[in-house]
Amino acid sequence: MESTEPAGTGTRGRPETSGPSGTGGGDGHPGTARRVALLGAAVALAAVSVVVGFRLADADGPTPVPQALAFLPWLLVPGGAALLLAALARWRTGMAWAVAVLALTVWFLRPYGTGATGAHGPVVARLSVLTSNVEFGGATDSLITAVRRERPDVVFVEECDFRCADALAARVPRASYPYRDVARLDGSRGSALLSRYPLRAAGRIDGAMAMPGSVAVVAGRDVRLQLAHPMPPLPGGVGTWRAELGRVREFAAGAKGERTVLAGDFNASQDHAAFRAVLDAGGLHDSARIAGASRTYSWPADRTVPLRTQIDHVLVSDDFAVRSARFLHLDGTDHRALLVALELHGG
Repeated sequence: MESTEPAGTGTRGRPETSGPSGTGGGDGHPGTARRVALLGAAVALAAVSVVVGFRLADADGPTPVPQALAFLPWLLVPGGAALLLAALARWRTGMAWAVAVLALTVWFLRPYGTGATGAHGPVVARLSVLTSNVEFGGATDSLITAVRRERPDVVFVEECDFRCADALAARVPRASYPYRDVARLDGSRGSALLSRYPLRAAGRIDGAMAMPGSVAVVAGRDVRLQLAHPMPPLPGGVGTWRAELGRVREFAAGAKGERTVLAGDFNASQDHAAFRAVLDAGGLHDSARIAGASRTYSWPADRTVPLRTQIDHVLVSDDFAVRSARFLHLDGTDHRALLVALELHGG
């Protein structure tokens, strides 16, 4: 009897296939789902690899790399998604690529720098340092409350506008902070440095926002106090950010070997090469890193967003030991203040 099965079919009427099971193609090419997964994996891997590549090269690169580097731990999300998509697409090269990128990212999550300073000899003074960006003066009231409660010995204030400067003058008693270095400017340009210790004038770092500096006399020893507040790495402004952080690095290099506290809103995290250069040039140590809080966020603090980073720092020379570091919430600002307890050694 003559067969009535349609042409091109196998036994019992089932269509013949020659490609991988479930691909739907007879020529071995991946199906639509696999193509979409492969494309998604390739795009995610390319984007993450660019950022991780600049981190590996110890460079910050052009926009959008510096902005992405600020949130480097979050690269694990697109990197993990790329690994999953590559697995779904059965793209072995992509899976190996994703594993390599994820491994590098995890490696760079380690705290940068040493876990202790080189302080030695007897403790000659204990002091606390507070740094706070009050965002155009908006958190001035909250800052004054924190200063009264915590009673830090030295206070660095960024974005201290006219209103902020006037409030500090009127409501923070001179008896508590008799020594001050205030750059009375409007908007984000103003800054202030308050001290319980005698101050004498020292050079400032040039920048669009004021970065005053002084020399304090602590237990009979000179301590260089310098406020840092370079411009942020906004799109179109990365060159200015890099140049101003470069001036901060030059200050740190010039102060190497001296007792130094360099504090403020650096607009840079440990994942930025420009910030690591500041640490390395001056032989300085990040207090939060030593206190075990190197990944504790300081910005943005006024929004419930997952992308957060630490850009507010207190850096100290080898003459200081770090006892603790705490981030404080202040109303009216997108930054958390940082309070650090230090010991000055006389060795």
